[in-house]
Amino acid sequence: MATAIDSLTPETKSLPLNLTPSAIAKVREIMATQDPIPAGLRVGVVGGGCSGFQYSMAFENQAGMMDKVFTYDGLKVFIDSTSLMYLNSCVVDYVETLEAAGFKFENPNVKSTCGCGSSFSV
Repeated sequence: MATAIDSLTPETKSLPLNLTPSAIAKVREIMATQDPIPAGLRVGVVGGGCSGFQYSMAFENQAGMMDKVFTYDGLKVFIDSTSLMYLNSCVVDYVETLEAAGFKFENPNVKSTCGCGSSFSV
């Protein structure tokens, strides 16, 4: 069960981002190999790439001042307030195929992507 926790008022809210069980399991697997084990995962949108924006994922030890903290089946996810507007209704999945494995973002707000699919515009 996923819940949202605002760092100022801990109450359940609707989630702007959806992490699939596969994505949560993979993040936990990778986190378990880190020393020290991070407090959670940061998901964000940064400028760059051919189309203007790229997704970013990194481990964090604590939330920043402008972060919203969401909990997905016990996994804390930190999202800065600017990235929240680009990640609204986005689904993050972990996919393994014969050709590749990785996290896949499905974002209904994206208007176009670059040829390689690693950056987008809204």
